[in-house]
Amino acid sequence: MAFQLILNILIAFIWMFLWEDFSFDFFFLGFLVGLVLLFIFNRYIPGRFYFVKIYAICKLIYLFIWELLLSNLAIVKVVYQKDSDIQPGIIALPTELKKNWEITLLANLITLTPGTLSVLVSQDYRTIYIHAMDIRDKDEVIKSIKGTFEEAIMEVTR
Repeated sequence: MAFQLILNILIAFIWMFLWEDFSFDFFFLGFLVGLVLLFIFNRYIPGRFYFVKIYAICKLIYLFIWELLLSNLAIVKVVYQKDSDIQPGIIALPTELKKNWEITLLANLITLTPGTLSVLVSQDYRTIYIHAMDIRDKDEVIKSIKGTFEEAIMEVTR
């Protein structure tokens, strides 16, 4: 990914020198031309097209912001209910993530989302124990986390 990004920036600078215009507009235009060229000649460059990974990172950030917003609304709903029927508990989330930083990222995303807290990661790094403020259906919570955060992290890292 880094090689392709550097190559794209180099193409943008060459574009500026060829047109003899050193404004940001021509740099940006050269960057877009480089992006198209790298996409066309992707099979000759090692690694996956880097813009796919940048898109996956943006998607993960958007997903986190969306989940943050939804969980804040759920917390406000629970706080302002007259008769709150919350069922807190601890669940074990089996994870398919392998690298330490992937597991750390998942645990931090879970902790940063209101209403949930990563309590412990097992010794074999296969399970994350999560305290949730309201667990109606344990399997649904696990499915939700695996379908959102874990899947998005795997798109970024693999």
